[in-house]
Amino acid sequence: MTYKEAKEFIEEANQYGSVLGLTSITELLKRLDNPQNHLKIIHIGGTNGKGSTGAFITSILTAAGYRVGRYISPTVFSYREKIQISEGINTYYITKEGIQEAIKRIKPICQEMVNDGYDHPTTFEIETAMTFIYLLSQQVDFLVLEVGMGGRLDATNVIANPICTVFTSISMDHMQYLGDSLEKIAQEKAGIIKPKSPVISCNQNSAVIKILKDKADECKSSFIIADFNNVHKIEYSLEETRFIYPSNKEAQEFKIRLIGKHQVKNAILAIEVAKVLNKVLNNHNYFISDEAILSGLYQAKWDGRFQVLDTKPYFIIDGAHNEEAAINLRETVEIYFTNKRLIFMIGVLEDKDYKSILKIMAPLADTIITLTPENHRALASDKLANEARLYCERVFDCGNIEQALEMAYAEAKADNIILAFGSLSFLGSLVKILRMRKEKTYNKN
Repeated sequence: MTYKEAKEFIEEANQYGSVLGLTSITELLKRLDNPQNHLKIIHIGGTNGKGSTGAFITSILTAAGYRVGRYISPTVFSYREKIQISEGINTYYITKEGIQEAIKRIKPICQEMVNDGYDHPTTFEIETAMTFIYLLSQQVDFLVLEVGMGGRLDATNVIANPICTVFTSISMDHMQYLGDSLEKIAQEKAGIIKPKSPVISCNQNSAVIKILKDKADECKSSFIIADFNNVHKIEYSLEETRFIYPSNKEAQEFKIRLIGKHQVKNAILAIEVAKVLNKVLNNHNYFISDEAILSGLYQAKWDGRFQVLDTKPYFIIDGAHNEEAAINLRETVEIYFTNKRLIFMIGVLEDKDYKSILKIMAPLADTIITLTPENHRALASDKLANEARLYCERVFDCGNIEQALEMAYAEAKADNIILAFGSLSFLGSLVKILRMRKEKTYNKN
């Protein structure tokens, strides 16, 4: 099987849509001899911050000397980005050969399942199985596993015994699948909690905390909150953020290079996870030192999240695509860019709450440029522009990424800020186009 054939098989499975439920993935993995049962898994659920928190946890574990696998979604820059291995200072994506070998095993089993009366596994289920197969073959010490959507019925919830379960901020998103209230969404996400597996959560809405804690109590699992109220002396700059937080019994200064107040919340969640891992794995020759926590937090990177791509003018990309993420983004912009002229490039998917995103962000902008992401679920840029005009006088509908980028640079002066956000689906293309633009400028000079 070639890489092209493997990718075609994965993409053809898109016809089966997004099906919540564990029947197909359970059967598929059973026929693959349940590779997930042989991995030490840290399971991360939540609405926003899963990727950043996963990046912090992964970086801490690699600083402690471990080989760490990750499964992320969605990807920004490469398909193979979704399955990663980090070791030392290096991160590698799943190889093309790794995909070929995994799909060579998975494809005939999918057909056997259909012949036996099961539904054909979806793309996400196939990729989840591929993750377990590949990372087991690569002998990772840990797998940092992100939930795809929801929790209780998400394919990743096929795992039986995670080392711990982590919850980032839970808010309103994917309501058509998970429910129309915060409580219903929290119930779905709490479904990943397993018996006697420690649960670590960031600060949440009080109703969400009750739901998570009740489920943890039901499973006889300890419940720990990474309390942002214990953070002191936060100092922000575009280079790094410093803050004081209790490490073991003493207050300690930590530094991170992921930008924004919400990243401090994600960082302390990772600190608490490290503490829990030391307790849980104490008898298994695993240990994470304070030095590894300090170094890991500082070394952590997560592309596409308030990432500075250029400085004259500042050009920043961010994956904010729902109401809570927009609130975090606004707070970050107000910390770093008060009294600066802001030019927004926005593209969103039609099933996202773009009206709330615009209501939160658009009043900050001097100029808004809309575009249509290259995605079958994309919201048309003219529709987005019409909504943006409720909050901003200077709105330009540019249609595609190339025209939007040219307009942004034509508008911007050296001390202005260009901020592109709204959907992760166009950021990868934007970075490639921006890189080519820089190379052309460099060659001219």
